[in-house]
Amino acid sequence: METSYQTPHLETEIPGPKAQAILAKDGLFVSPSYTRDFPLVVERGRGCWVEDVDGNTFLDMASGIAVCATGHCHPAILQAIKEQSEKLIHMSGTDFYYPVQSQLAERLSQKLPGAGGGKVFFSNSGAEAVECALKLARHRTRRPYLISFFGAFHGRTMGALSLTASKTVQKEGFAPLVPGIHHATYGDLASVEQLLAHVIPENELAGIVVEAIQGEGVYRVAPPGFLQGLREICDRSGALLICDEVQSGMGRTGRFFAFEEEGILPDIVTMAKGIASGLPLGACLAQPGIMEWPAGSHASTFGGNPVACAASLATLDLLDEGLMQNAAEMGRHLRSLLQEACQAQPGVVDVRGRGLMQAVEVDTAEHRNAIVQTCFEKGLVILGCGAKSVRFCPALVVDHSELECAVRLFAEALAVVMR
Repeated sequence: METSYQTPHLETEIPGPKAQAILAKDGLFVSPSYTRDFPLVVERGRGCWVEDVDGNTFLDMASGIAVCATGHCHPAILQAIKEQSEKLIHMSGTDFYYPVQSQLAERLSQKLPGAGGGKVFFSNSGAEAVECALKLARHRTRRPYLISFFGAFHGRTMGALSLTASKTVQKEGFAPLVPGIHHATYGDLASVEQLLAHVIPENELAGIVVEAIQGEGVYRVAPPGFLQGLREICDRSGALLICDEVQSGMGRTGRFFAFEEEGILPDIVTMAKGIASGLPLGACLAQPGIMEWPAGSHASTFGGNPVACAASLATLDLLDEGLMQNAAEMGRHLRSLLQEACQAQPGVVDVRGRGLMQAVEVDTAEHRNAIVQTCFEKGLVILGCGAKSVRFCPALVVDHSELECAVRLFAEALAVVMR
């Protein structure tokens, strides 16, 4: 996606005068629970670039936390939104029918390997998609228990939060949470077997919820054999394997779903973030025969909104037309650049990830936070994940020069902080 930008351009102090006024108003009227990393007040965006209200231009390697899969304001997405919004904005797919919802459900069900007739429930977000999966697993199996993993992030609604085990601040003050959920060590099949041997009766396990790549949990990739082992445990016990692809799906790793790399077939898959290139949409996909629950069992007023569905269909077209291949190629380029930049750099613990989902872990949280802030002061937008890692999750339209610019600025910030 071509833009006129070549490098970040900062015209004012950050935040500038217009941004400062908006920050002051935000402090008065917006919930302080939001986790703002730095004072970026965005006015507009295009591709991998954003401009703030004072005219400062930033290179965006966060893409709205992996949401703007096709970049900011892709022309094809804008056209799809325009055409659909001129016909129908809302009618509630819970109570009525409209073409784009069933069209999108068909396209998504076809993305499940070997599905051939799977069904889709639409929601507004990843957390809601996870809530659907949790309810569906219990309804389908008539069993009470689920297993999730330490380091997992599945959302902040009560069910999704109960599955989450990323940071204690996310749960502090909200107990009691949904009962019947236990956590094992990510990547360790023995810890799952321990739960089944001593805590959870195997015939009462409804499902195992897992990320093929932990998102908030420091971009940790599932070790070889781990997902296959979970699949075998579910097959043995009659439980459902639920893969959370909210952040890693929609082509981000170079495959449509990250779990495809391991050659497994989950029973349920949750999606959101990049699914509609910036519009609120989530989806819970189930293999044939699983999503067979009666009318009224679960619903959503806004889920599957026609405008969001149209944007998602346009996103899928772009992925099929080459964006997924670009993600694989640019992911390899990004990994190479980061490894070179971090080589022999004191304080760097690890470089890991897959595709356009890469992270650099450093030695302390203080250093990580300082790197993120220094990058922002240089005009580069990146985010942290976990306690000590920096994540790169740019739009799938990113090109060689944008990645090279991003890693150069990151390397400069890394050198400043570590020195």
